[in-house]
Amino acid sequence: MIPVILSGGSGTRLWPLSRRLFPKQFQALIGEKTLIQDTVLRIQSLEGAEKPVLLCNEDHRFMAAGQLDEVGQSATQIILEPVARGTAPAIAAAAELIKDHYGSEAIMGIFPADHLIQDQAVFLNAVNRAINLAEAGHLVTFGVPPNRAHTGYGYLKVDLPLNAQSAPVDQFVEKPDAQTAESYLSTGGYFWNSGMFVFKAGSILKAFDQYAPQTLEICTQAVSEAQVDEVFVRLPKSVFEQAPNDSIDYAVMEKAKETMMVPLDAGWSDIGSWEAIYESLEKDKAENVTIGDVINQDTSNSLIFSRYGSVATQGLDNIVIVNTSDAVLVANRSHVDNLKNLVEAVRLEDKDKTESHQRVYRPWGSFDSIDSGAGFQVKRIIVDPGKKLSLQRHQHRAEHWVVVSGTAEVTLADKVFNLDANQSTYIARGVTHRLANLQPDPLEIIEVQTGDYLGEDDIERLEDDFNRGRFD
Repeated sequence: MIPVILSGGSGTRLWPLSRRLFPKQFQALIGEKTLIQDTVLRIQSLEGAEKPVLLCNEDHRFMAAGQLDEVGQSATQIILEPVARGTAPAIAAAAELIKDHYGSEAIMGIFPADHLIQDQAVFLNAVNRAINLAEAGHLVTFGVPPNRAHTGYGYLKVDLPLNAQSAPVDQFVEKPDAQTAESYLSTGGYFWNSGMFVFKAGSILKAFDQYAPQTLEICTQAVSEAQVDEVFVRLPKSVFEQAPNDSIDYAVMEKAKETMMVPLDAGWSDIGSWEAIYESLEKDKAENVTIGDVINQDTSNSLIFSRYGSVATQGLDNIVIVNTSDAVLVANRSHVDNLKNLVEAVRLEDKDKTESHQRVYRPWGSFDSIDSGAGFQVKRIIVDPGKKLSLQRHQHRAEHWVVVSGTAEVTLADKVFNLDANQSTYIARGVTHRLANLQPDPLEIIEVQTGDYLGEDDIERLEDDFNRGRFD
């Protein structure tokens, strides 16, 4: 089986922790590993699983490759989606690539990168059953027995006989309102739609050809015109953006006649909201979940998450508090399943608060924006061992570097020299420069920028170890 890991989501319902340039799948929300790392390791423990094919946003490509490398894993290919078009085009493109490399009979497993599975053995057993059904030509999905009337999930209507290991799907149901969800729970025969699938590459392509031919035609063209850059497969934006923005359920699965469901009772959650995180983590005697430096008094049934400083509460019930370095969310737990309207309001007020954190990750390390004002900006830059920033220049700003710890190799015009702790250098606007860390320990510097424009797009790259574009 070739695992296909879907990692294109932005996780807006977990704002302010999850943001567009650092979404939830790349964060350690449940346990020590990130969600994408847990997903890949879980699938790789399945006997016969090949290295995964990963789909992600182009902005996340180095983060995705780096996080797999951290746990000793790698992808066969990382398909870069130039624009978000839903799961249907993403899966169609992956199926075309897998058919070309492995043949039409190859089994594909579709697994979102941001799900929680608490019982590994039950999960692997269910996947093996799904593989057997896929080999017989079925399109297989996984249904989770519901334990509450959840309005944030789609549902599968299935007549599953007692102790049966699979059954045909009678109907795919959109996310219901609260009253409808309650009726599903009381009536029975409804399962949460997990968003995971198993099928042959040829089977799903045949279904696309029958039920979503436009999507298939566009994705086939996009794959044929893709540019391959080592492990990265770049789909052309001019082609891929023409694909309908559809889910695989809507485009194919709910119309196909060969669809089967395998029940999955393995402690599944899509970790799609703060309520889902609250439900998934251990609670104290007052039914609170606390993460970070938190002190509670007379507080119950609440989630308090602090990544920055201390949070103290008094006399609260049923509340979510999420504290980051530049934003704080305070909400009633009954309102956190859908934060999209709030996040959109924040985006309109201050786009940066939904785009990135104070700490921004780059393939060479990270930087923190410490302070800024009219004509200046201060950053704390961490360069990982053995990494280099691009050889670059700026048209609108000058920079002053001060080394805090480590040894910096500095390229400045035609000179190359080292700076140790407490030493500094000045880079005038328009001067070619590069920062490198050739030592075994991280390099930390403080960068002070001055100029009439300090945006990140004022970078002209002349050389780059990560094959980023000249102005990318």
